[in-house]
Amino acid sequence: MDTTVWLTLATVLAVSLAIAAAVLLVRVFKARRLLLDAGIPLRDKALFWVAVAYTLSPVDLIPDPVYLDDIGVLLLALRALQAAATAAREGKEPGAA
Repeated sequence: MDTTVWLTLATVLAVSLAIAAAVLLVRVFKARRLLLDAGIPLRDKALFWVAVAYTLSPVDLIPDPVYLDDIGVLLLALRALQAAATAAREGKEPGAA
């Protein structure tokens, strides 16, 4: 395989990872409405903003052509928000103790 094939594969991989990070960032912003709920703990609200700041920040654990660290942080924020929203929703249901 020559150099152009490797460069093409690297470019396709980098673009794919950038698209995945962008999609997750959009999902995180859509999930911000959960932050308006008073039942969401401050820790989870802060994690949301940390994930957004980390994704937009030029400082990364892994250099920017590889967005795996950004994707991981965004997934962590989404899971934490989902878990907090589920717990808050269960606490507000009638019949919940």
